[in-house]
Amino acid sequence: MAAANTDDADRIRGLRFIQVLLQSLVDGERDEDNPILIRINITKAYDRALKRHHGWIVQNVFKAAQYAAPCRSDFLKALAKDQEVAEEECLRKVCQFLINFTATVDAIYEMYSAMNAELDYLV
Repeated sequence: MAAANTDDADRIRGLRFIQVLLQSLVDGERDEDNPILIRINITKAYDRALKRHHGWIVQNVFKAAQYAAPCRSDFLKALAKDQEVAEEECLRKVCQFLINFTATVDAIYEMYSAMNAELDYLV
């Protein structure tokens, strides 16, 4: 198996993290106890895209860092580039963006798989 460049593999995983995070937001997943926070979305994205590639120390650093995540409305406002856009409109645009973004990320993963490039190492 060929080893992928470490930086490339990290970027690819980062793209998957972003994809899962945004999809989770679009899907309306919320923490019932703290619906204004996006921690549940970040955790889902981390678990699916990055966690298995991280050792114990990095996993715990991530756990602590997610408490610094912005609230849902601030995150969506940042996605809208501080324009006054309703949350529903912002999420609709994110959903449109995800169509091509997801296809692109999936294609990259398929390409690496076809090349037998190793993406499964720990950091």
